[in-house]
Amino acid sequence: MTNSTEARPPLPPFTRETAIQKIRMAEDGWNSRDPQRVSLAYTPDSEWRNRAAFPKGREQIIELLTAKWQREIEYRLIKELWAYTDNHIAVRFAYEWCDANGNWFRSYGNENWEFDEQGLMQKRYASINDLAITESERKFRWAQGRRPDEHPGLSDLGL
Repeated sequence: MTNSTEARPPLPPFTRETAIQKIRMAEDGWNSRDPQRVSLAYTPDSEWRNRAAFPKGREQIIELLTAKWQREIEYRLIKELWAYTDNHIAVRFAYEWCDANGNWFRSYGNENWEFDEQGLMQKRYASINDLAITESERKFRWAQGRRPDEHPGLSDLGL
């Protein structure tokens, strides 16, 4: 059981509004590119599937994210609600990044999330595909960090 001082509202059961709020909070955390900050949204024993990696617990999550953001430069992410119920949320997402050689990519994916009663994510299953793009095909051009509220979402961008 999670310590109640670690509660991360909004808490389940989710409504459409609270699911969207939870998704935006996750997007903001990931766009910070701060592995320690991001890890605090997960239970200490959280289970992930992320591509071919299966980290378990916050320390392994921090290791995975540290390596990810060293490799994925200029990372910018948008998440969007797909479905929700009680303590589960399904998300679709896209993010853009470039590698150390200046090659640009857009990564598309889906995530299935399960939350504990304190609003911490205890399971995260992600499926992700990468598409090489040119710099001129980029759609996520805000300054690194939080996506501005006025920036279009995935559906608005036709993604």
